[in-house]
Amino acid sequence: MPVDVVVEKAKLKNPPLDVRRLGDRALRQPAKRVAKVDDEVRLLVRKMLQTMYSEDGIGLAAPQVAVNKQIIIIDVNLEEPTTPPLVMINPTIQGFGEEVVLFEEGCLSIPQVFLEVRRPEVVKVSYRDEMGRPHSILADGIVGRVIQHEIDHLNGVLFVDRAENKIALSQELTSQNFSLSAVRALS
Repeated sequence: MPVDVVVEKAKLKNPPLDVRRLGDRALRQPAKRVAKVDDEVRLLVRKMLQTMYSEDGIGLAAPQVAVNKQIIIIDVNLEEPTTPPLVMINPTIQGFGEEVVLFEEGCLSIPQVFLEVRRPEVVKVSYRDEMGRPHSILADGIVGRVIQHEIDHLNGVLFVDRAENKIALSQELTSQNFSLSAVRALS
């Protein structure tokens, strides 16, 4: 019988996984594809969900907890206990909409830092769920943005790398004692 990935949307005193912070090498490693979706993967997803809920997050990628696998989880409905999270294994972007929007982002790996990032409004993604079943989704709004943010993590890219306002970037990072040298500007 498969491991159940459903978890209570609650803060745990001691989350099962540690979220890595800006400057940690684990955040910069490209994640490897998951060869087989099995109970080990489902257990990791469960621990990731417990950790994300404990940190008040709405998205988490496996590299953020030092696991080099292409797994992301998303839940923008934290107040809705019956709404299931989105579990994406080996997500692949199939395309983007034409409209690009500027919106503020934050990240569990860079706490208390919030910056505007420009991203496509709509994204189409193919992926496998926690049972290994294939899916495709066309997402916009906050879900589309979080999907793109988390897929960036799988490629070793952080939202601060995409920040266009370098003054705000410097001020935000400095105010939270993060090093500006940990940012990798995207060309």
